[in-house]
Amino acid sequence: MTKGQTERIDWRPGDVPVSTLFDDPYYSLDNGLAETRHVFLAGNDLPGRFRPGFQIAELGFGTGLNFLTALQAFRDAGLGGVLRFTSFEAYPMPVAAMTRALARFPDLPGECLMAGDASALPTRITGADFELHVIKGDARETLPQWQGCADAWFLDGFSPARNPELWGGALMDAVARHTVPGGTFATYTAAGDVRRALDAAGFDVSRVPGFGRKRHMSLGRRR
Repeated sequence: MTKGQTERIDWRPGDVPVSTLFDDPYYSLDNGLAETRHVFLAGNDLPGRFRPGFQIAELGFGTGLNFLTALQAFRDAGLGGVLRFTSFEAYPMPVAAMTRALARFPDLPGECLMAGDASALPTRITGADFELHVIKGDARETLPQWQGCADAWFLDGFSPARNPELWGGALMDAVARHTVPGGTFATYTAAGDVRRALDAAGFDVSRVPGFGRKRHMSLGRRR
């Protein structure tokens, strides 16, 4: 499969999408929304750190669940202004599959992703209170060219054992270079190689309780 092409999806009971390329679910089999809130929001001390113009960056857009969960939390915080969200995705999910996966979470603002051509997710979607930019292609090539800096990172690639390219030291260095001083990351994985790569890149890394079946996860703050 060429990077940038859409992913083929299998489905587990309850309409949980599974990547055929990486043989890995896109989110927790237990509760994807609760997982996102625990790992990526709480792991980055959100919504407490939100402010107008807050920039989230993400490795692995997937179903868009993380973006929608963050946007809902930003709206609930009532701060006004715009949430900026940039995601790097090599294998975009077809919009029809994305719609099916997100149907499990009807309280999220899923209509934000349905703008434009229904067959493919646009690279940029702008609303009254958000700016979404999905950068398609290999993050090892696209992230170093990004001009932005994140206040918080959602590191949400598939399992490091199945998708090691998205967790290597060079890419973690690029993540750190595109993080504001004092900025944070959170990820569901507690793999030792990943934690060591993030530490070497310039983050103070902690292993903390994970969600559901995962005993531990990782979070950190840029030194």
